[in-house]
Amino acid sequence: MKNIKSFFNLKNLKKVWQVLVIILLVLLMSSVIQYTADIYNVNSGNEQEGVYVLSKYGSRGTEVRQIQTKLKQLGYYKGSVDGIYGTQTKNAVIAFQKNCGITADGIAGPKTLLYLGLGSGSSSGYSSNDIYLLAKVIEGEARGESYTGQVAVGAVILNRVEHSSFPNSISGVVYQSGAFDCVYDNNWSVEPSATAKKAAQDAINGWDPSGGAIYYYNPSKTTNKWMLSRPVIAVIGRHYFCT
Repeated sequence: MKNIKSFFNLKNLKKVWQVLVIILLVLLMSSVIQYTADIYNVNSGNEQEGVYVLSKYGSRGTEVRQIQTKLKQLGYYKGSVDGIYGTQTKNAVIAFQKNCGITADGIAGPKTLLYLGLGSGSSSGYSSNDIYLLAKVIEGEARGESYTGQVAVGAVILNRVEHSSFPNSISGVVYQSGAFDCVYDNNWSVEPSATAKKAAQDAINGWDPSGGAIYYYNPSKTTNKWMLSRPVIAVIGRHYFCT
């Protein structure tokens, strides 16, 4: 009894309190360091951030279902859309990231969501992510063409979105296997210019210089007989636009 009373005397309680304060300070400092690292990772483009990562291995919920649905549409994911970010979903994300030339870490961070056409955007019409993807294709496929020719390339992508034979989203059309050469070469690393972004916006606003085309090609570079057999409805610069 005497030992218990001595343990709970004022001196010992003071020591216990000091230890608790030190532990709390250590935990607080760790949180601050982690938060700072997360902010750095986001600003440097690293997808392995903590605070800003939306979905990764072990995540569950609506956003995971959206990611699985997109990856399934693009042919990367073969599993069920169950909202569980398991090994199969992670591997599908890695395959998609490798194809896009971005960090293949299996985490659906901001850049991956951007390339998938997911994330925050406008409440109506196409999102800012959609416009960015459209501009990237315009930059990669029509850099050096007239402004009208750039808008026409953007219009072809939008026409495909509306066509029953193609995926029903800009990201789906852009990343459809073999659809656009620029996605698979060095052009994809080039950031879209202000002109390409404006051309993307004009195409979204309804300007279609292609006349409703769903294909285009450069006759000096194309040897595909099927493509060369398509009915040409417009010629703009070096591109033939066809149905």
